[in-house]
Amino acid sequence: MMMDKLNRILPLVQKPARYTGGELNSIMKDKNKIEVRFAFCFPDLYEVGMSHLGMKILYSLLNEKENVWCERVFAPGADMEAQMRQNNIPLYGLESFDPLSEFDFIGFTLQYELCYTTVLNMLDLAGLPVRSKDREELTPLVVAGGPCTCNPEPIADFIDLFMLGEGEEQLPALVELYRKAKAEGRSKKAFLMQAAKEIPGIYVPMFYDVAYRSDGAIDSVKPNEDVPFPITKAIVKNLDQVYYPDQFVVPFIETVHDRAMVEVLRGCIRGCRFCQAGFIYRPFREKNFETLNKNGRNLCDSTGYEEISLSSLSTSDYSQLEPLLDKMLTWTDESKVNLSLPSLRIDNFSEELLDKIKKVRKSGLTFAPEAGTQRMRDVINKNISEEEVLNTCKTAFEGGYTSVKLYFMMGLPTETDDDIRGIIYLAQKIVDLFYSLPTKPKGKGVNVTVSVAGFVPKPHTPFEFEPQDTMDELKRKQAILLDTVRSRKISVKYHASDVTVLEGVLARGDRKLCDVLETAWKKGCKLDSWDEFFSLERWNEAYAECGIDPAFYSNRLRSYDEILPWDHLDYGVTKAFLIRENKKAHESNTTAHCRAICSGCGANCLLGGNCFDAR
Repeated sequence: MMMDKLNRILPLVQKPARYTGGELNSIMKDKNKIEVRFAFCFPDLYEVGMSHLGMKILYSLLNEKENVWCERVFAPGADMEAQMRQNNIPLYGLESFDPLSEFDFIGFTLQYELCYTTVLNMLDLAGLPVRSKDREELTPLVVAGGPCTCNPEPIADFIDLFMLGEGEEQLPALVELYRKAKAEGRSKKAFLMQAAKEIPGIYVPMFYDVAYRSDGAIDSVKPNEDVPFPITKAIVKNLDQVYYPDQFVVPFIETVHDRAMVEVLRGCIRGCRFCQAGFIYRPFREKNFETLNKNGRNLCDSTGYEEISLSSLSTSDYSQLEPLLDKMLTWTDESKVNLSLPSLRIDNFSEELLDKIKKVRKSGLTFAPEAGTQRMRDVINKNISEEEVLNTCKTAFEGGYTSVKLYFMMGLPTETDDDIRGIIYLAQKIVDLFYSLPTKPKGKGVNVTVSVAGFVPKPHTPFEFEPQDTMDELKRKQAILLDTVRSRKISVKYHASDVTVLEGVLARGDRKLCDVLETAWKKGCKLDSWDEFFSLERWNEAYAECGIDPAFYSNRLRSYDEILPWDHLDYGVTKAFLIRENKKAHESNTTAHCRAICSGCGANCLLGGNCFDAR
C-alpha cells in the first residue's frame, strides 16, 4: 500500500528523487535477520542532509553489523509533506519505505539550532507524540547527537537521550546495549538508566532537575537518580584507527556538497574566541596522510565522484598537508578528479601551497579575516595581521587568481562603527593591491566578495557570557557597511538579522524554551533556516503566549558565576579557561595557538596527556 500511495503522489511534487531511495551504494537488508533498526534522521531537506559527512560515516558504520539496519530519513519539502498528510502517508525510511514507528531508534543529528522545529515536525509526521514523557514504551527510542547537543536544553523535553561528543564508538555501544534490553523486555527507564551509567557521553534529561531563580536565571541543576554529573563527552582518541567508510551513497540529484570527502583532522589549534566548533571538537587530532590517501582513493573508486574535499576546521594547519597533496595528486591527476581544499588559513598560505592547489582548484580563493580592524581581530584571537592578509592576496594575484571571497562577522563584543567600516576599508586595500601589481593577470579585473554574518555567542566559547546585538543594531550596522562601499569591485552579502537573533536565543536557551518551541511548531514553524519558511511573527507570537522574553537569552550579559544551562555538560574545555579568555578579549590580548604553547584549556585531559607530545 505504501508504494501504491507513493507512486500516485510522487509525480505531483518537485524533485521526487528526494523520496525514492535506491541510490548507488544504499544498503538493503533482510528484515528477518535484523535485531535493531535505526532511522538516521536529518532534520532538513535531502540535498542538505546528503552532504553531511557525519551521516555518511555513521550510516556505513552501523550497517557493518549484520543484525543492525540503519536507514536514512530526511525532512520532506512543503509539497511532499502536504501530499503525505493528505494521503495518510507517515514519514518513512528511504531504504525499506517502512514507517518510522516500526524502527527501534529514531536518531536525529542536530547540526543547527534552527532545525529544532523540524525535529518536532518529523516526529509528528511519523505519527508519534513529540514529547518524550508521552512515549512510554522502549520502542521507538528518540535520540540525538551532533554539535547542538553541547546545549540541548531548548529541545530537552522532546528527546529521550542525547549523545555528547563523537559517535563512532558511542553509538554502536548504545545500539548493542539496546539490543540486549529489548531481548530482556526491559523498560524504557531501566534502559536509559543503564545507558547513562555505562556509556560515556550519554545525557538523559529526565534524570536531571533544573531549578530557577526569581530573575529567571538557573539556580541549580541536580541529578534525581544515581547518574553521572557532570556528563563528559565521548571522544575518539586515535583517528587512524577509527572507522571510515569505503563508499558513500551517491544521490540521484545534485546536493549542496556533491563530492567525496575525507576528514583530515578533528579539533583546531587556533582558539578563535567566537568559534564553537574550535572548542567543542578539542583536543586536536590528525590522521596520517597515508590513511587519508587510502580513504580518498577508495571513495572515488566506489562512487565515481570527480571531486574530493579535504575536510576539517583548518585544513592548512594539517601538519602533513604537502606530502598528502603530493601523494593524492599522483592519482587525482590521472583520474581527472578535482581536489578541493576548503578552510585555508591566511597566515600559512605559501607560494608552495599555491603551486599545488593551482593544479587542482580553478575557482576563486576564500579566506576568513573575520574582522576588519586589527584591534577587533585581537579581541576575537584571530591572530592574523593586515599585512598577512595583503601578502596572501598578493601571492594569490601573482599566481593568476582574480577573485577573492572574504568572510567577516558583525556584532562582535566591543565592536564599534569604525570596526564595521574597517571591513570595507580592508576590502578596498585588496582591490588597490591588485591594480598596483605589475605581475597581475593581464586584461582582467578583480572581484572581492565580502560576506558578513551576524555574530551569535555560543556555549562553550569565551563569548558565551556576552550579549548579542539586537536586530535593530545589526540592521544599523549593515547600513553602515553598505554605505562605506565605494568600488564596484567589492560586492557585499550579509545574513538576515531576524534569523541571527533567533539562532542566538536557541543557542543559549534553557528548558523553558521547550514550550516556546512546541508552540512555534504548532503555529507552522519548520525548516526555519530557509527564507521561504521562516516567520519571525510566529516566533514572536509563541514567545508572548509562553510568557518568555527572548532578549533574556540573546541580549543579556551573563556574570562569570552564573550557572549556564549547559554547565553540567563537560566538553573538556574548562569554564575557568573560558573566563580567562573572555577577560583577555576585553583587554584586546591574544593567546598563541596550541602548537606554540599550551594555554591550559583542559581538553588534553580527554587524551590522558599532552595534545602535542613533540612540542
